[in-house]
Amino acid sequence: MNKTPTGIALAAFLTTAALAQTSTSTKKRPAAHHSTTTSSTTRTAGTTVANPADNPPNVPPIPGVPKSLYALRYIDTLIGTGDLAQPQKYYTVRYTGWLTDGTKFDSSDDHPGKEPISFPYGAHRVIPGWDTGFEGMRVGGKRRIFIPYQLAYGESGRPPVIPPKADLIFDMELVGMSDTDPTAAPTMAPASQPSSSPQDTTKPATQPADPTKPTSASPPPSSNPSTPQSTAPATPK
Repeated sequence: MNKTPTGIALAAFLTTAALAQTSTSTKKRPAAHHSTTTSSTTRTAGTTVANPADNPPNVPPIPGVPKSLYALRYIDTLIGTGDLAQPQKYYTVRYTGWLTDGTKFDSSDDHPGKEPISFPYGAHRVIPGWDTGFEGMRVGGKRRIFIPYQLAYGESGRPPVIPPKADLIFDMELVGMSDTDPTAAPTMAPASQPSSSPQDTTKPATQPADPTKPTSASPPPSSNPSTPQSTAPATPK
């Protein structure tokens, strides 16, 4: 006979708890219906659409989730105090390069005299990671660059030194920056030839040269075979 009141009391308790939970859920429900925004997508009513930042005005909107293909990463280990790195300049750089397993494959310290190398920045004379990896640096600065294989030697690599699809690590020091190639030999002016005939003292010994026309007395320029060649990582072919 005592079981019935106990059962009724338990049922009343469960009913009260359920009503309290329903009331609490109802109060929180409006907040749950707000769209959730992430760095790349906006989710609304269960549908994923592109972030508004990826669809500016006058650009046809598209659905989808943006994905990263690859990225160049870096860590500045020393902030330089010189001029800010600029495009279309010649950079003089000391460097050491490693594979991701720790194998060192090249270093300017291993070159004769430990000479740094020079190359025109942004001229596609080196791998893409070098053509973009100095942004924001100052002369005198040091940086470690993590270059994905897409910005290095690509899928083929450069065997036997660089394996296929090899990500690379470089420690770089921006030693100098100039408008012209610092490794180029200076151009020497041709020596004047003595005249075999008596000079007319009423006229100047030599006539000023026209810079727009070549002179037959000037020897043709000769190449300088001793000019050092850049040993920076070349653009993969």
